Amino acid sequence: MPIIVNLDVVMAQRKISATQLAEKVGITLANLSILKNNKAKAIRFSTLEALCRALHCQPADLLEYAEENDCQEGNQ
Repeated sequence: MPIIVNLDVVMAQRKISATQLAEKVGITLANLSILKNNKAKAIRFSTLEALCRALHCQPADLLEYAEENDCQEGNQ
């Protein structure tokens, strides 16, 4: 998938656990895990806003676009 979620990177930089972030954002740990592991097909703007607020970051810090070829090379 050409959209890469860098949530785990930002979480590590902010030294926040998945449990803490899920509580701050108001989503389940399972849904946070889906986002963190780049398995999500979509994200609500309200969830993205809550993540940015909790992590003190911009949407571009969490989401990255990569060309399809770049994605395939990274998965090999």
